[in-house]
Amino acid sequence: MKIGTYIIWAAAAVVVGIVVLLGYFIEQPLILETRASLMHWAVILAAAAVFMGLLNLLLVHWSKISTQTKGWGYSALLIVFLLETLVLGLIFGPDHNLVLLLFTYLQLPVEISLMAILAVVLVVAGYRLILRRRDMLSMVFMGTALVVLLGTLPWVVSGEGAIIRTLGEMRAWITQVWAVAGARGILLGVALGATTTGLRVLLGADRPYGD
Repeated sequence: MKIGTYIIWAAAAVVVGIVVLLGYFIEQPLILETRASLMHWAVILAAAAVFMGLLNLLLVHWSKISTQTKGWGYSALLIVFLLETLVLGLIFGPDHNLVLLLFTYLQLPVEISLMAILAVVLVVAGYRLILRRRDMLSMVFMGTALVVLLGTLPWVVSGEGAIIRTLGEMRAWITQVWAVAGARGILLGVALGATTTGLRVLLGADRPYGD
């Protein structure tokens, strides 16, 4: 019985995947309409998954508040602001001035602060790496991090001196050439991995819908 259920789910996944895939290559009205319906169902399922994740987040932090475990005050703040943002977004919409005000003066500064902490952690991690491993790769990592951080400082961005201008150009070269190339390589790897996983699901080799 269990094997038969797996076969049914595998067949359904293969059929749905083939129909969605054919919709990108064949301009046939029936296939396009079926593909659009399947994509709408997928969006509904994704929204339900997000809602379940949000509900689970609330339950976890409410449990911390009920038991007053360490850091329960942060859980209370999270629930208050989460519910406040949700209610305001549902009532006024995401483009309302009040919602944008919360984003501009609360969420955005928090994200910027986290990025600043990340920069400090990066420098500290590079320093500890050099202390433990004094090789060429460690030196390159630390030097690159310092050039990017120093080149991002306001006095470098708005400076006019030759050294400052050179530092800014080096920072731009690293971020726009090497960093972009690395990011594109990662995206290509993700795309190839997703394609391989999709093909394995279509062929029935992987069954993520099983146990």
